Amino acid sequence: MPVVTRFAPSPTGFLHIGGGRTALFNWLYAKRHGGKMLLRIEDTDRERSTDAAIAAILDGLKWLGLDWDGDVVYQFSRAARHREVAESLLARGRAYYCYASQQELEEMRETARKEGRPLRYDGRWRDRDPSEAPEGVKPVIRLKAPTEGETVVEDEVQGRVVWQNKDLDDLVLLRSDGTPTYMLAVVVDDHDMDVTHVIRGDDHLTNAARQTQIYQALGWDAPKMAHIPLIHGPDGAKLSKRHGALGVEAYRSMGYLPEAVRNYLVRLGWSHGDQEIFSTQEMIDAFDLGSIGRSPARFDFAKLENLNGHYMRQADDEQLVQALEDLLPELEKDEHHLGRTFKPALRQKLIAAMPGLKERAKTLVELLDSAYYLYAQRPLHLDEKAASLLADGRSRLVGVADKLEAVSDWSAGSVEAVVRAHAEAIGAKLGQVAQPLRAALTGRATSPGLFDVMAVLGKDETLLRLRDQAEDAPAA
Repeated sequence: MPVVTRFAPSPTGFLHIGGGRTALFNWLYAKRHGGKMLLRIEDTDRERSTDAAIAAILDGLKWLGLDWDGDVVYQFSRAARHREVAESLLARGRAYYCYASQQELEEMRETARKEGRPLRYDGRWRDRDPSEAPEGVKPVIRLKAPTEGETVVEDEVQGRVVWQNKDLDDLVLLRSDGTPTYMLAVVVDDHDMDVTHVIRGDDHLTNAARQTQIYQALGWDAPKMAHIPLIHGPDGAKLSKRHGALGVEAYRSMGYLPEAVRNYLVRLGWSHGDQEIFSTQEMIDAFDLGSIGRSPARFDFAKLENLNGHYMRQADDEQLVQALEDLLPELEKDEHHLGRTFKPALRQKLIAAMPGLKERAKTLVELLDSAYYLYAQRPLHLDEKAASLLADGRSRLVGVADKLEAVSDWSAGSVEAVVRAHAEAIGAKLGQVAQPLRAALTGRATSPGLFDVMAVLGKDETLLRLRDQAEDAPAA
């Protein structure tokens, strides 16, 4: 039987980073076994499901490079099929009408609370005749779950998990308004979609017991299940916004490359020896459920940044410039006044400067910031450190512009020779000239190699910037 996995998010918000990992694990497992990954939007909660959330989920998956097979399935559209299955269980005596009122259910909960027992339905309508039903009460349909023995799930990650049936109550399959519950809908959809493996977070482990009981009542084979531990913050607490529990689109806006995020996520809870860096094909070839740990994975921004830096250094220069341009609309405020696209001349400068720029940056946002000198408007605004360096060394730059003007073959090598000769002529070390020169040309105290910067800026722009700063020199 071909492997079929599914990713089944609820569209009540963005694609959470944990959901991104679950999708990735399903995608990798399907790819590894030459199978399919299906996408099902579990939109049965009509009040909280939104079109914007659906769009965010689809965009997030596409950005991560995770595709799915066939059309997206919307769970709500299958409500008639879910009802049909609930009614078939009723007809076979595997489910029953329950007429318990909201007040009765509240009293059950209150009694259980006082007695320190789990909050469970007491089965009062399990064997009663519907003819005893009170007038005007619309019933729910409940599963007639086994009351003795145990329910067992042989989990691919958690191992053998056992529940005593006396501890599981008769869950609702169909609400009084005729809408199916999540528990029923998931089972029917997984069965109808021929899902062979359910790979999801271990917060669904108790659901696995209840869903197994529904499968048994229907006489259907349950898919294999793999419940993966959740992601925690670096401090071991449940992942929250302060740790990085953000939507996938937030990582895009923060300047991470999708291949770096994908590589980082695959190593959150899964390992393959000591290997840290994986190409997509290597992930597919190596991925297996048996190597997923049972302990929660810890999210570490420093590791993600380092991995992103690695992928940026390996990236093609033109592709990186395109990634920067794609990021422009994501930036909350365009403090650099770049607009939504790069002008052709700036694009060429960025491509030329990229080998030096990408060596230091850890994110695309940092990369764009470090390229400031290429798109800065004259006269440059100097940051505090650059202003200090220039104030201290401006006198050592006197005459260097005239010497540079005489250079006919403008290149990193030729300008370096002129700056070195100038430093020697005034009895200074190269750094004593290079530091204020960098400040004057880039507005920053650090940049890629100074002579590479000058080569990319070109002769005219270099001289104009130098003269801007020379004019700002205090009168003698």
